[in-house]
Amino acid sequence: SPRRGPEFVTRKVTQAVARISLGKQDTLALGNLDAQRDWGFAGDYVKAMWLMLQQDTADDYVISTGQTQSIRRLLDVAFARVGIDDWSGLVTQDPRFFRPAEVELLVGDATKARTVLGWEPEVSFEELVEMMVDADLDEQKRIGR
Repeated sequence: SPRRGPEFVTRKVTQAVARISLGKQDTLALGNLDAQRDWGFAGDYVKAMWLMLQQDTADDYVISTGQTQSIRRLLDVAFARVGIDDWSGLVTQDPRFFRPAEVELLVGDATKARTVLGWEPEVSFEELVEMMVDADLDEQKRIGR
């Protein structure tokens, strides 16, 4: 979500892409570009929580998109949103940002939520990243530095 904190890689990327596209930043330093995560839109997850609350009995559910995306894919989508197709010269890999115990692949299985609750994520990964880049572009234009 555009409200995600800047300490998370998704927001770090979208903020940097906005700043780079506006000439306010030169490069972005990241760690492992091949790490994969199951990213989804907070609004979709709130809908899932609401559906859980409508059930007669409490139960445990995994809420996820069931699809993984790499940091590289995140960069592709974010930079494409601002018209930059080749970001290779704008992103560096910095050993300081590699996690010592990196989990390469994190993905959830929301089959139960989909079956029992009838829940489906509505916002695609691409739409989510574009939403975040757009929000960060608006913020950067507002602050004007």
